[in-house]
Amino acid sequence: MTEGTTSAAAEGGDTLTRLEQEGEIAADYLEGLLDIADLDGDIDMDVEADRASVSIISDSSSRELQKLVGRDGEVLEALQELTRLAVHRETGDRSRLMLDIAGYRAQKREELAAIGAQAAADVRASGEPVKLAPMTPFERKVVHDAVAAAGLRSESEGEEPQRFVVVLPA
Repeated sequence: MTEGTTSAAAEGGDTLTRLEQEGEIAADYLEGLLDIADLDGDIDMDVEADRASVSIISDSSSRELQKLVGRDGEVLEALQELTRLAVHRETGDRSRLMLDIAGYRAQKREELAAIGAQAAADVRASGEPVKLAPMTPFERKVVHDAVAAAGLRSESEGEEPQRFVVVLPA
């Protein structure tokens, strides 16, 4: 192994260790929150696409956890930001951690991927750009990925909170 290869491998290990640490800090923070709210839930940690991913899941009815998702995921988004701030406070580094509660984001990801694929199919059929409804950054990212997987390109336009995806012909 050359010195550059060793350095790159060590850096990759350092990144994984850092992301695992983010996940553990987030899990501790969220466990405290669940205790305060008197809600049952298990914490699952992972590293996906170069970011820590933490999920709150429940064996019992997920209706209890729906309180933490809120209408259209608004509470989930707020909790994600608070959790990122808790990680930042502990590490001093900005976190890109993703939080999922009761499978809400996973289900939303599937729906958005289908929207992106359908928009790509519509653009291919018509040859005209397609503008989608305003979306959150998470939602736009999923749609951009789905459009890229379909072999087309897309851009985000507009200003928050009315920022939207435009799918473009090849």
